[in-house]
Amino acid sequence: MRKQLSRRKFLKNTITAFGTAAVFGSLRVGFSKDEQKRYALDSVANQQALPQVFFTRDISSNGLLDIYSRVVLNRQLPGKVAVKLHSGEPGGHYFPDPNLIKDLVQSINGTIVECNTAYGGGRANTSAHKQVMINHGFAAIAPTDIMDEEGYISLPFPNGRRIKEDFVGSHFANYDSFLILSHFKGHAMGGYGGAIKNMSIGIASTAGKCWIHSSGNSMSSPWGGAQDPFLESMAEAAGAVINKLNNQILYVNLMNNLSIDCDCNGRPAAPLLGDIGILASTDPVALDKACLDLIYAADPQKSASLRQRIESRNGFHTLVHAEAIGLGSQKYELIELDPSGVIVSDDQDIPSKVILNPAYPNPFNSSTTISYFLDSASFVDLSIHNVKGQLVDRICKEKQNSGHHSNKWNPNSISTGIYFIKLTADNYTDIKRCIYSQ
Repeated sequence: MRKQLSRRKFLKNTITAFGTAAVFGSLRVGFSKDEQKRYALDSVANQQALPQVFFTRDISSNGLLDIYSRVVLNRQLPGKVAVKLHSGEPGGHYFPDPNLIKDLVQSINGTIVECNTAYGGGRANTSAHKQVMINHGFAAIAPTDIMDEEGYISLPFPNGRRIKEDFVGSHFANYDSFLILSHFKGHAMGGYGGAIKNMSIGIASTAGKCWIHSSGNSMSSPWGGAQDPFLESMAEAAGAVINKLNNQILYVNLMNNLSIDCDCNGRPAAPLLGDIGILASTDPVALDKACLDLIYAADPQKSASLRQRIESRNGFHTLVHAEAIGLGSQKYELIELDPSGVIVSDDQDIPSKVILNPAYPNPFNSSTTISYFLDSASFVDLSIHNVKGQLVDRICKEKQNSGHHSNKWNPNSISTGIYFIKLTADNYTDIKRCIYSQ
C-alpha cells in the first residue's frame, strides 16, 4: 500500500523540488514537461547548496523574534539598521501591526524607513507621510525616516537589461544595513508584493519609482510602461540595493491579511485566504518564491482570487528575471519551526540527537544556566550572539561525551537586551533566546 504523505511532508517535498505542481502552469517561462522534470530533479540533487527559508505559523512577536534569530546568525546586520516596511495608505488596515513588530524593531535599535509615493495619495509628500507614520502607530515604537525628504541619490546597476541605475532616497546613505520587513500580499501592478518589491519600489524615491515603472523612460510619470519590462526593472532596482549594501540585508515576509490588494490601497479587498505565517531568509528570491508556493499549496478555492491576481500580472516573471541576474535562487529548502522555535522534523519517530533547554533564569540580571543533552559524543560549539548576529561570547568549543551538560553564563560588559544562545553539535544547530537585564 502506498504511504500517504502528511501535509507538511507534501509541502516540503514539493517546495524543495520546485514548488507546487500548480506553479508550473503559471510560470510562463517556456519549460517543456521534460525540462520541468529535469529542473525539479536537479533541485533535489543540489539540496545541500540550496538557500534556507525558515517558516513559522506563529504570527506573534515571539514567533517573529524566533524566526529572525535563525537568519541573523547566518548574516549580520552591522552598524545603523534601517527597517524597511510599508507604512500603509490612509484608510487601509492590513499594513504590519506595530505591536507585532515592536520587540524586533526595538531590539535591533532599528529606524523605520519609507519613501514617498509616485501616484499621489496620502503619502505623496514628506509631511503627510510622517503623519501617516504617527497615525498608523509606527512613530510610537521607533524613529522614522522618509528617506527622500531631501532628494535622491543614484545606485548603479551596470548589468541591468532595463535600467542601469536606481534612484533611492538620499537618506539611504545614512544606514549600514537593512531589515526588509515585508507584508506579503497581492498587488494591482506587480501581481504580488514581497521582499523584492519592498526593496526596489519601496526604497526608490518618487522619481525612482517613476523610473522603475517606466523601465527607465521617465522620472516624472509612473504610468504607461509595459508590464514585463516593469517587472524586470523592479528586480534590477533590487539588485542595485543589494550591491550597494554588499548583501548586508535580511529579509522577513509576513503572510497575514492576504488581500489581493497592496497596502498602498486605502480600501483593500477583504482577505479570502487565511493567515499562513512568517518566513525569513538571506535570499530574497527564495523567500518570495516560498511565499508564492505556500499560496499555491493552500485551499484552491480560498486562494483563487489571489492566484488570479498574481497570474494576470505575470508576477512570477519578477523572480525569473531576479534569478537570471543573480539576486538569488527559486530553488530552496523550507525549514518549518513549531511555535517554540524548534525545527519540526518529518520523521517524528526519530528523537533529536540534541536537546537545548531554555536558559534559567530567564530574564536574568547576573548569570543564567544553559543546559543541554547529547545522545552521543559530539563536537560542541556553544556561543552567545546579539540581535545583530555578532558573536559576544563563546562558552565552549570542544568534543563532549553523551549525556546532560550544564554551563553558567556570566555576561561581562554587555548592554541589556535580547541575546541568542546558539548550540551546534556536529551538524545539528538549535537556538534559544534569553534576556539580560541589569
